[in-house]
Amino acid sequence: MQNKRLIIFAVLVLGLFLIASGCRDRGAGSTFTIAMDGKFSTLDPIGATTVDANSERLRTLMYNSLVKKNEKFEYVGDLAKEIKTSEDGLTYTFILNDNVKFHDGKALTSADVKYTLDTLLASKGGKSASLLETIDGKTAPIISGVEAPDEKTISVKILRADLKNQLLPNLMPIAIIPKDAKVGEGTDAATKPPVGTGAYKFKSFDTAQQIVDLEAFDGAWEGAPNIKNIRVKILADANALQAELLAGRVDLAPNATNLTPDTLKSLSESPNLKVQDFKGSNIQYLWFNVESKPLDNVKVRQAIAYAVNRKRIIDDLLNGKATLAYSILPAESWAYSDGVKYDFDLEKAKSLLDEAGFKDKDGDGMREMDKIVFKIGSGNKATSEYVQVIQSQLKEIGIPVGIESLERSTMFEQVKLGNFGMTTGIWVGGNQDPIFFNDLFHSSKIPTKDNKDVRNRGRYANKEVDQLIEKAMTELDQQKAKEYYAKAWELISTDMPFLPLWYTNNFVVAANKVGNIDMNASGDWDFVRKLTVE
Repeated sequence: MQNKRLIIFAVLVLGLFLIASGCRDRGAGSTFTIAMDGKFSTLDPIGATTVDANSERLRTLMYNSLVKKNEKFEYVGDLAKEIKTSEDGLTYTFILNDNVKFHDGKALTSADVKYTLDTLLASKGGKSASLLETIDGKTAPIISGVEAPDEKTISVKILRADLKNQLLPNLMPIAIIPKDAKVGEGTDAATKPPVGTGAYKFKSFDTAQQIVDLEAFDGAWEGAPNIKNIRVKILADANALQAELLAGRVDLAPNATNLTPDTLKSLSESPNLKVQDFKGSNIQYLWFNVESKPLDNVKVRQAIAYAVNRKRIIDDLLNGKATLAYSILPAESWAYSDGVKYDFDLEKAKSLLDEAGFKDKDGDGMREMDKIVFKIGSGNKATSEYVQVIQSQLKEIGIPVGIESLERSTMFEQVKLGNFGMTTGIWVGGNQDPIFFNDLFHSSKIPTKDNKDVRNRGRYANKEVDQLIEKAMTELDQQKAKEYYAKAWELISTDMPFLPLWYTNNFVVAANKVGNIDMNASGDWDFVRKLTVE
């Protein structure tokens, strides 16, 4: 009996020890885990051939740029405290903030900025392509020179004054790295990216599991972050993410697009979790391959636009947590215009299909046309749900649609090569500047085997649209530029290669202990550095 009591006592002591250890592990010195809803392609902020939203979210934690966007989507200084333009409009001078240090303790100087920009322009990365222009088949940088006259001043010269509209937007995603840092050189660049000036510095990268560990940079020029150790963990599977949140093994899940609205509602009812949402500006869309039958017929694309009941999807599937969209631009943009508005109208959709010659000849409810292949990335339950609703809505007007779910990277590769009929996704951040029209709709941006990473994946071409976009991009008078963009969008929305669905609300699932959550309309992760933990 005495031995039995000793065993029970030992078990109780061990249990109390484990509980205490667990409490210590979740304490002030513990790792704060953030879930990312999908893989990221790179930790190289300069030379990567492709850039994705999740890679950019990591960038905002570790790096700063010369410029950033404010709440009105205007370009203001980030590492630059002042931006000056010469009278002839050919030179932009950036005065750097004082007391900015890199993670290795070295002070930021204009030599670092010059090195970054020179390295970028010499690379063949996805970000450098945005600072190039093509004239008469020849490609050249829009930047003609970068000079560093003193330690705090950097001057960027452009070829023509009308290129100003392409400079600041494309400098914003460029992370400033130290002079002579190595980028894009094999596995070393992947596992040990160059140091930055951001709130968090790189600690380790588990390439097999895609887990990135970061630690607070106490010397951060904007102030040291409150949370000292962060782990960014990929949880693309919605069920796994939900389980990890409920178990307390994930502390924060920002804009996890794989979580359905019903799941978010369920998580909000957990006593240990909270769900906060904020107005967003990122655009959810349908993209049509205009070279794929039957989508090569404009009336079919228009019919689909009328047949998709976006408001019902927002109300029923998204619990009202989105705003119906008529443009790729957010309504707050200076260049916003509605274009052609495709409000839900089944009879109009049916009429357009009749006019296109697609009729139900055998009375089976489906029109005699090629089945549309709708390709989506696998593992995203929320996307799968609304895509199935769209498939059902198109069935009502007799359009046959087959959904093909592929591993995300495979799906993107096929979309780039035009191996799809329809696809869907969300553009993060880029749609806040009208220069995005050039990326998505200019015929020079149609992907080819030799240049897959440009973004006109719907393969849309309209010479008048090309000319209007070119005029808008080079117009110094903003009101005139707005008129060009409005006319371009009128034509694009008539041709319907791309249907804006809705602006999704930004949301964050977090443990109750997490405070000071305030995500901006872009949905980036800059807010992480200001988080608190009770």
